[in-house]
Amino acid sequence: MSTVLYMVVPCYNEELVLDETSHRLKIKYTQLIEAGKISELSRVVYVNDGSKDLTWEKITEKHEADKMFSGINLSRNRGHQNALLAGLMTVKNLADCVISMDADLQDDIDTIDAMLDKFENEGFDVVYGVRDNRDTDTFFKRNTAGLFYKLMQALGSQSVPNHADFRLMSQRALDGLEQFQEVNLFLRGMVPMVGYKSTTVYYKRGERFAGESKYPLKKMISFAIDGITSTSATPMRLIFWTGFIVFVLSIVAGLYVFISHAIQGRTVLGWSSLMVAIIAFGGLNLLAIGIIGEYIGKIFLEVKQRPRFIIQDFIND
Repeated sequence: MSTVLYMVVPCYNEELVLDETSHRLKIKYTQLIEAGKISELSRVVYVNDGSKDLTWEKITEKHEADKMFSGINLSRNRGHQNALLAGLMTVKNLADCVISMDADLQDDIDTIDAMLDKFENEGFDVVYGVRDNRDTDTFFKRNTAGLFYKLMQALGSQSVPNHADFRLMSQRALDGLEQFQEVNLFLRGMVPMVGYKSTTVYYKRGERFAGESKYPLKKMISFAIDGITSTSATPMRLIFWTGFIVFVLSIVAGLYVFISHAIQGRTVLGWSSLMVAIIAFGGLNLLAIGIIGEYIGKIFLEVKQRPRFIIQDFIND
C-alpha cells in the first residue's frame, strides 16, 4: 500500500507565493502518485498563522479548486514554530509520514523523493533536510549562522547544523514529539530529543520566490536566544563559573593591595582603574541578571500552561 504523505506548510503573509508553491507541489505530488510512491489520499496542508493579507482566502480558494490542498486557520498569530506544531499535531494521525517545509520555495521540493526513499526503503523515522552550502546567504548571515550552530553544540544542544524545519517525520516520531509539552518551542532542538532512527539528505537552498523574509535580524537574534535557553541550562552554569573566577581574582587583588600598603608602604593610586573595575563588574552583573531573567521568563510562561495554538478552522474534505 502506498504511503499517505501529508505536507505541513506554515504561512504568514504568503499571499504572493501561494500560487507558485501550490503549482509546484501539485506537479510533484502528481509525479509521486503516478510512480506509486505515495497514495492519492496524500495532502498539502497550509497553516495560516494569523496573516494580515489574503493568505487564508488563497488557501480556501486552493482547497475549493483541488481537494489535495487543505488548510488550518489559527485564531491569531502564534509564530512560525507554533504554527508548524499546530499543523503537525493536527494531521499526525491522518498520514504515515509528514514533511514540513516553508512556503517561500527556498526548500528544494525535489528532495521529497530522497526523503521518502529513506522512510519507505530504509526505515528512518526522521529525515532532516540539510543545506549543502550557504552560498545564497550574505557574508554576515553565513558567518553568524555557523557561529550559532557551533555555540549550540558547545552548549550541549542536539540540533542539526544547517537544518531549518524542512524534515520528514513518521507517525511514531510525531507521537513522541507530542509528549513534549513545553510552551517555548524550538523544534530544531526538540525533534532530535525524540530519538528514533534518523538521517539527513542534502539539498541546495534557493532564493525566496516572492515576498519578504519573515526572519529579519531582530527576529533571528530572538530565535537564537530562544533556541539556546530552550535546550540548554549551560548559560546558567557559565554564570556560576564566571562569578567563581571573578571571586578568586578579587581575593588575589585584595592580597596584592594589602601587601602593597601594609608591607611595602605604597598607596595604590588610580581612579581610572577603579572606575573600569566598577563598570566591568556592573556590566557583568547586569548580563548575569539578564540571563537569569530569560530563564525565569520561560518558567513564568511554562507554569501558566496556556495553549500553544488554537485552531479556528480546519478544511480537509
